[in-house]
Amino acid sequence: MSEAIEQAKKILKENGVRQVLCAFSDVRGILQTFSIPAREFTEGGAFEGIGFDGSSVRGFKTIEQSDMVWMPDASTLKIVPWIDDPVQKTAIMFGDVYEAWGENVADCDPRGYVAKRIMEELSDKGLSAIFGPEIEFFLFESVDPTNLTWDFWVSPNGGAGDSWGPPRVMPRSPETTPGGFIIRPKEGYFRAPPEDTTVEYRNELVYYLEQLDVEVEYHHHEVATAGQVELDFKPKQLIDVSDAFFLYKFAAKNIASMYGLMAIFMPKPLYLDNASGMHTHQSLWEGEPFKGTNIFADPDDEYMLSQKARYYIGGLLEHAKALTALCAPTVNSYKRLVPGFEAPIYICWSPRNRSALVRVPMYHKKPSAIRVEYRGADPSANPYLAFSAMVAAGLDGIKKKIDPGDPVMEDVYELTEAKKREYRIGELPTTLRDALDHLASDEVIQKALGSHIFDAFMGLKIDEWNQYCLYITPWEIMKYLDI
Repeated sequence: MSEAIEQAKKILKENGVRQVLCAFSDVRGILQTFSIPAREFTEGGAFEGIGFDGSSVRGFKTIEQSDMVWMPDASTLKIVPWIDDPVQKTAIMFGDVYEAWGENVADCDPRGYVAKRIMEELSDKGLSAIFGPEIEFFLFESVDPTNLTWDFWVSPNGGAGDSWGPPRVMPRSPETTPGGFIIRPKEGYFRAPPEDTTVEYRNELVYYLEQLDVEVEYHHHEVATAGQVELDFKPKQLIDVSDAFFLYKFAAKNIASMYGLMAIFMPKPLYLDNASGMHTHQSLWEGEPFKGTNIFADPDDEYMLSQKARYYIGGLLEHAKALTALCAPTVNSYKRLVPGFEAPIYICWSPRNRSALVRVPMYHKKPSAIRVEYRGADPSANPYLAFSAMVAAGLDGIKKKIDPGDPVMEDVYELTEAKKREYRIGELPTTLRDALDHLASDEVIQKALGSHIFDAFMGLKIDEWNQYCLYITPWEIMKYLDI
């Protein structure tokens, strides 16, 4: 019996845990869980794997191949800290998905098949990668998609408008305190209480995340009104950061529910206000992160950036259009990737400059702090796939010595079309279908995913796009009914 399993059993017994949430991700990036009584782990054979129906999980297996096995990763066991009731006492544990008989990792598993292969590729090169995602989301009081009304704060003509329009989903339309203080659209960044009404929620979320070993570095109100927030946690390696991503969402939603709120990770829920992104900081290290050498750092360079870091950026830019399918994988994602709302749409890089797709932060002039930030992802992404694909793109850049070109030092949004052509600045896909077409022709990213997940992801997302194209929106009725 491994040390990790022994430790997990000890934790379950000492904390009086009654149930274990067994967790994994489907291909889309939706957290899947099922419950097993804790005694099956402490006294039974649950650590040897648990069978389930893979045909009922999106992107996994067809019905004739449906028997699959969830294999627990005992090192990931965490007590769910907000549950005190001894009858309900619960732990959560991630695991990998195996084929029938539990003999081989399934090629449909984003964690065990994709992310672990990328980590092994890095390890074979003597490298490791760390990621620090900035995950933004909204707090809403309620969402009623059947009650479609224009909101006067965001209506183009400033009035109450017609009976058709986007769902009224803002909790306070815009965010207001009981005393009447207001956070106007696009003016929420770093607002203090009492205008910022989310502080107590965020403090409680931080408290519980730290008990889940997700250490928050800072948190604040974000730019949009309606309770948009951001909590950033300390960087972790590929699988650990992806597990932490799911723990973050899991905690955010459950704590919000305790407040009578909803934590919404939909990228663009509000018309004419900022959307939620997931800017992803990343760096490569020789050896163990923070103990080895950060190969992105060069103290003699103007931007503290090594040549390998530049090649890595070159790979991100080279594969950016295909990456967008994985990093912005919903129809709604492309309503975020538009000018005027701080989201990247132009394929270029720059130090400090938040209008570029890849930014080099310039906060601290020390090697351990040097990193690149990929700004094209949002919280609807599957982190196991998106982060793995970023590494694959970056490594391809290093392998092929892809030159990212000169950094763009101007506000890209303000450049003329002639200037953008002069600087050879491309644009990200403008729709999910466009992004999928680029993914379909990118062999490097396809190889990182493997053939099964590539085919499953494409099938799921083309179906999603077709559903969207067939739907008649309230906007169309409002716009064209009087033709």
